[in-house]
Amino acid sequence: MPVPEQTRGTPSPLERFNRARAEDAVRLLLTCLRHPDWALRVAAHRPYPDLPALLAAADEATYDLAPEALTAALAAETLPALPEGAYTPAHTALGAANAAYESRFGHTFVICVDDLAAHEALDHVLEGIRSRLANDPEEERLVAADELRRLAKGRLRTRLGRAGR
Repeated sequence: MPVPEQTRGTPSPLERFNRARAEDAVRLLLTCLRHPDWALRVAAHRPYPDLPALLAAADEATYDLAPEALTAALAAETLPALPEGAYTPAHTALGAANAAYESRFGHTFVICVDDLAAHEALDHVLEGIRSRLANDPEEERLVAADELRRLAKGRLRTRLGRAGR
């Protein structure tokens, strides 16, 4: 399906993404989910008619990651940043909770906090780690993969505009 051309003004971020050289598109995608299989697959299906189509393709590519690719993508993630001015005990609590999580599951805790206010994110992250520590490894792998998918979509929205949210 051809992508409609913008009739006036500068191209949208999605149009620039669609027209970018393959290696530039992959580089941008790797900032959203850090695995080359995923980035290459999403880039290979350009052009996308709109942001929802791109997000759907990103979802599909995430679901289709091989187990070892998912493991590598999870290992490349970092903890969500604490809000500006978070107090020192929050850093300590988050570090300790993540250490317990990493020890149990073998990768950094992954959670999407895109739709939360900054002051709610810390409590959400800490509650998420604590509750998910009770998961068995296979169940947690599915939860973590879903959170990774949500993170990738949120990062794509940020980089290519919020249309279609």
